[in-house]
Amino acid sequence: MSQTAAKKTQRASKTAEFAALFRALEYAFPKERRLFEDPFAIHFLSYDLQLLACLARIPILGKLILQLVDRTEPGARASGVARTRLIDDHLTHALSKGIQQVVILGSGYDCRAFRIPECRQIRVFEVDQSGILNLKLARLNKLLPGLPRNVIFVRTDLNIDKLEQTLIRSGYDKNLPAFFIWEGVTQYLTEQAVQHTLQFIGETAPGSFLLFTYVHKQAIDSWLTGQKKRLIRQFVNQIGEPWIFGLFPEELSAILSSHGLELIEDVDSMAFRKRYMNPHGPHINRYRFYRAALACVKRKSTEPQIRFFRSFFRETE
Repeated sequence: MSQTAAKKTQRASKTAEFAALFRALEYAFPKERRLFEDPFAIHFLSYDLQLLACLARIPILGKLILQLVDRTEPGARASGVARTRLIDDHLTHALSKGIQQVVILGSGYDCRAFRIPECRQIRVFEVDQSGILNLKLARLNKLLPGLPRNVIFVRTDLNIDKLEQTLIRSGYDKNLPAFFIWEGVTQYLTEQAVQHTLQFIGETAPGSFLLFTYVHKQAIDSWLTGQKKRLIRQFVNQIGEPWIFGLFPEELSAILSSHGLELIEDVDSMAFRKRYMNPHGPHINRYRFYRAALACVKRKSTEPQIRFFRSFFRETE
């Protein structure tokens, strides 16, 4: 492996590892308080972070560890786990309404294909760079007796490759409605890559949905404003994945429309945290620059689902 490829692999695994840590820390809560259960997450952590996640399952230590994590980067963990639960809920609803394939863009250590029962009956395409997929497959092979045949791993760098070529070559059926998940990825991509991906999704089968997260462009443009933004900038630059792309919420509907997509709802992280967490907790107000949006490739028969999703998001506000 070249030095460039090795560096890219490390960047991808580090980003995915912190997302997995947040999911693993859900086990610090009693079962009835967990937003979800991801038994795979802890297995994708380095030894030190595995130890941290294990210690967090001890009641007294767990509270202290969560406080430490939340103090280090206020709002990051809460926003991360709430958005995961939000996507889980929308995904299971879409599958109950007949969606036949799921595409996870920048899948990292996402294990929805293995932890959500409804995903076992449909095709799931996990799209990511070769480095991160190689790491993921190596660990999954140790955790599972065999990889499910319904899960297809698609090696694609969205900043370089054409998604329509690699995805369709892997068996994706452009004529069947799909549910696209794009979680925690867009801020690392070029504007061209984001626009190209949106265009591809907008040309897929009517009735397809896209649920994605993005960073408010004002946060990208004003890194030097405030201590919190400086810490985030320092961290993402240090691990080699600076945030380079953002969107203004007021422009999102027009951008999606230009690619054949209709915006259903767009909310900041406070809204989806309030749905699943104590609305008066200290973890609610920070990280509001992180947002989640749902869009669809529209046809008349999707109107009932559009109404459902709009009401679902409004309950979070």
